[in-house]
Amino acid sequence: MSAEPTTAPTAPTAPTGAAPSVAASPLLGLPGAVAGQGIDGAVAAHYGDPLRDQRSAFTGAVLVYCSDGGVVRVGGRDRLGWLHSITSQHLSGLGPLRGSEALVLSPQGHVEHHLVLLDDGDATWIDVEPGTTAGLLRYLESMRFLLRVEPQDVTADQAVLSVLGPDAARVVAAALADGTDLDLPDPLPAEPTGAPTAGPYPVVRTAGGTLVRRLPHGLDLLVERSALAGTAQRLRDAGAVPAGLAAFEAARIAARRPRLGRETDHRTIPHEVDWLTSAIHLDKGCYRGQETVARVHNLGRPPRRLVLLHLDGTVAAAGSPVTAQGREIGFVGSSEMHAELGPIALAIVKRSVAGDAALVVTDPDGAPIAAAIDPDGEESPTMPKRPAGRLLRSP
Repeated sequence: MSAEPTTAPTAPTAPTGAAPSVAASPLLGLPGAVAGQGIDGAVAAHYGDPLRDQRSAFTGAVLVYCSDGGVVRVGGRDRLGWLHSITSQHLSGLGPLRGSEALVLSPQGHVEHHLVLLDDGDATWIDVEPGTTAGLLRYLESMRFLLRVEPQDVTADQAVLSVLGPDAARVVAAALADGTDLDLPDPLPAEPTGAPTAGPYPVVRTAGGTLVRRLPHGLDLLVERSALAGTAQRLRDAGAVPAGLAAFEAARIAARRPRLGRETDHRTIPHEVDWLTSAIHLDKGCYRGQETVARVHNLGRPPRRLVLLHLDGTVAAAGSPVTAQGREIGFVGSSEMHAELGPIALAIVKRSVAGDAALVVTDPDGAPIAAAIDPDGEESPTMPKRPAGRLLRSP
């Protein structure tokens, strides 16, 4: 895995044109709502003006419905030790009301699933990308053996709402109206028990039973679907402005946070998309794919890297080839118009591509787009390795 690839990076193979598998967002009924496309068709892309949605997040609080993916609940006394043994993260030491990120890797170290999870002391709740729930459950079921664990798909009963912006904690506290202190540190310091190095993300359970988790992008609320419309209305009454997934994605892209199936393909290893800093624990015991993780980390030579691109004039379609001097060297994962940065994209490119290279994105639906790599955070392709403990940056 440490050698330079002989072929160009390939575009993701995720089912980007698949129909949504979950119920449509209740926020799609609000004035001006425009539905997303493909796997994000169950949520609003924007409410008439994507840039206005983003500007609201810069100064106040916005409400984004993020439940076009799935929710998996793992109960049972052995759940944390079991998840620790089959994922890339140190979870056996995760205390109650803590959250983290983890990966399920193939035996060759390629990323198969990205998990955003929290434990409430009784069960572990896992958020996954659209279209991946069934595959994750098949894997979990195959690894149960005789352990006391109970994985189940609860997407039909649970949903995730995200509240972003500097006023998020005040708005959520006012909406829940039960006196819960939501002024959470971001993130909590690592625990001496060997808990995740990146985090753990703090979680609170409100008096009404809602689980609230702080992530780099803001606050996530795990809400029963039967209470979803009412909770969303209370958040709006408290001052949250509805925002579409386009605003969420623009912030994610600007922060260089990868998304499974967008910035990943069947060959992706964690080092290429910076998940080594948030979803991998380098000092934990054996797990599937660990040999590749350790080898590439020690050599410091992942075949590809994630970059932020500034585009000339327009956004690019997901999967668009990226070329340098007429030679294909990567692909675009996600692209949005950012309220401050203009058209931007996350792309996967060969590790050897120079940071100042003149790039061209070939959008199949339009003219070629000139692109440049954002120099902020760029490292030399020959740097030996980056430290494992650096946290994800916030948008």
